Amino acid sequence: MPCPVPLDILRLKHKDKRPREYLYEHEIDALIKVASGPNKTRDQALILISYRHGLRAGEASNLKWSQIDFETRRIHVTRQKGGIDSVHPIRDQEIRLLKKLWENRTPGSPYVFMTNRGTKFNTAAFQKMIASLGKKANLTIPQIHPHMLRHSTGYKLANEGIDTRAIQDYLGHSNINNTVIYTKLSSAKFDGLFLD
Repeated sequence: MPCPVPLDILRLKHKDKRPREYLYEHEIDALIKVASGPNKTRDQALILISYRHGLRAGEASNLKWSQIDFETRRIHVTRQKGGIDSVHPIRDQEIRLLKKLWENRTPGSPYVFMTNRGTKFNTAAFQKMIASLGKKANLTIPQIHPHMLRHSTGYKLANEGIDTRAIQDYLGHSNINNTVIYTKLSSAKFDGLFLD
């Protein structure tokens, strides 16, 4: 289990509601595992892709099939809020889920994530879905929201010692000051202290 990180680093605006604004990888896995019902594949894919690619809720909602290239195993990430677009590799688990969605896609719709009614899955629905799965997974953090998946990406990459500039590019930050917060959070920088 990862060490807790100083709480005052990533308090953002919800310090009074949550002890941290990111999830650990085992918590992301728990969210994916408890997804069930007719939308199981969609919900699992939405969580996994948002996490692995640091997508904002709006970026995930607006993801189109034209951004997915199964042949080259790449996703073309279109950033919002003045972010910088990039191309990321997609891995086996993502490809399996995306191919299932492709096989059952809504005819004529360009969007990857759809509702049962055949409309684009919006950010409000994403918020509701992830909050529900957080309760179902018995996660100890209250009020889980989609943006926590993006923060989780930055935290994971920084904790693995990935270069800050690479994290900046991966998350599409136009200003590195938005990326540095994750390197401050990294508990890995203390790994060499107090060895037994």
